[in-house]
Amino acid sequence: MSLNQLNQASDTNVTARVAALETMTVKELKALWPEWFDHQPSSASREFLIGRLAYRIQELAYGGLSTKTKNKLNDNAGTKNTKNKKINMPPIGTELTREYQGVDHHVTVTKLGFEYRGKSFKSLSHVAREITGTRWSGPVFFGLKGK
Repeated sequence: MSLNQLNQASDTNVTARVAALETMTVKELKALWPEWFDHQPSSASREFLIGRLAYRIQELAYGGLSTKTKNKLNDNAGTKNTKNKKINMPPIGTELTREYQGVDHHVTVTKLGFEYRGKSFKSLSHVAREITGTRWSGPVFFGLKGK
């Protein structure tokens, strides 16, 4: 199916529109992009263009994510996958406390990482190293994950 044929396809034939994407060149996919989005694609890879266009076509035909699903995704936004093990990070604003060598240490979860004694850190492990002077798993050090 050519670019013109795809453009002329009826909105009720979503399956055909999505299937047609697989036969298109990168140039044709890029030419199609402005019909579905008001911004440029963040990647020029064929796989990205096909996947994102296919999702958008279906999203507009059948509706987007439900409010329940959107809320679930937002709730899980702090979940990170490290070496295929999920570590649930606490929500932004949470204060983590750990007593180490007789001193209480307080760390605040921020949007960009963690704050400890007025300094920003990208990972909890960097904070644990700052406190102990040795390499530690931050989630283990602060009791978020078992040893």
